[in-house]
Amino acid sequence: MDVLLDVLGFSGKALVVFLTFTACVVVLFARFGARQQGDREDGRLKIRHLNRSLEAKVNGLRAAMLDRKARRAAHKQEKAAEKHRVPKPRRVFVLDFKGDVMASRVESLRDEITALLGVATKEDEVVLRLESPGGAAHSYGLAASQLARLRSASIPLTVCVDRVAASGGYMMACVADKVVAAPFAIVGSIGVAAPLPNVHRLLDKLGVDFENATAGQYKRTVSPFAAVDPEGRQKFQDQIEEVHTLFKRFVGEHRPGLDIEAVATGEAWPALRAVELGLVNELATSDDYLVRQLDRADIWEIKLDKPEGLRKRVVGSLQEALTVLRPEAWG
Repeated sequence: MDVLLDVLGFSGKALVVFLTFTACVVVLFARFGARQQGDREDGRLKIRHLNRSLEAKVNGLRAAMLDRKARRAAHKQEKAAEKHRVPKPRRVFVLDFKGDVMASRVESLRDEITALLGVATKEDEVVLRLESPGGAAHSYGLAASQLARLRSASIPLTVCVDRVAASGGYMMACVADKVVAAPFAIVGSIGVAAPLPNVHRLLDKLGVDFENATAGQYKRTVSPFAAVDPEGRQKFQDQIEEVHTLFKRFVGEHRPGLDIEAVATGEAWPALRAVELGLVNELATSDDYLVRQLDRADIWEIKLDKPEGLRKRVVGSLQEALTVLRPEAWG
C-alpha cells in the first residue's frame, strides 16, 4: 500500500509540474510569437479543375489498354477536344473541411468563402466535403456561420459526408440546402457534453493548496482543482442545457421539417437511418455526387494553402491538449 501511495504521489506531482510547465510555454510562445509576421501570411488560393483531373484518370486507364498506334490516335483526339472545350453552363465549387476538436480550419474556410462570394452566382453551387466528429461549440458555431454566408447570398450549398458529421460537424452540415451522406456515415449527435476531470482530492493528499480568485458569482462554476459545490454544479448544468437549447434552435431553423425533440437526444445514426429521420437528404458518396455533375458543370476544387508558423502550431497543439481542463461546452 505504501508503494502504491508513493506512485500516486509521484504521479500527482508530475501532473502539477506538467500543467505548470505547459501553461508557461503557452504564454511564452503567445507573447514572443505575436511579433513574428510569418504567422500572419494570408496564404495562397489553389484552384484545380476536377473535370480535367477525373477525365485524365479515365483516359489514362483507357490508353493503357490500347496498342501503341491506337494510343497515339486517342492522344490526338484528346488534344483536339481540349482545344475546342466549351465552358459548361454552370459551375460547382468544391471545398474541404476536416474538423478537429477546435475546428482549427475555420480560418481557411473563412477566406475560401470570402473569395467565392466575389465570384459565385445563384446559378452555381458550392459543395463542401465535410468530415468532423465535433468539438468546441463556439468554434463550430463560427464554422457554421461561415457556411451561412453562402445561404445568405442565395448560393446553393451541398454538404457531402463520407465518414462522419456529428455534433459540431452536424451543426455545420445542417446549414446546407442539401445534405448528402454515404450509407454508413455517422450523422447527428445533437447534444452537448462538457468533460472536466477533477483532481482536488489528489492535491489534498499531496498537501497542495489551490487558490482560485474570481470576481462575479458565476465567473468559475467548476474547477478541475477544487471541490465542486452543489450550486456551482447546478449552474454548470444550466449552462450546458442552455447551449443545447441554442443548438436545437439552430438546427430547427435550418431544417424546419425535423422533429427536433426526437433527434436532439445526443444520439448519432448511420446515414441509412438518418435519411429516414430527416437529418440527411440523399444517400451517396461525395465521389458519386460530383461525377454526376461532370456533364453539366465545370467543377473547381478550391483550397487555401495557408502555411502556419512554429508559434501557431505549438500553441494550437498545447491549447487543444489543455481544453479538457476547462469547463467548455462541447458539441
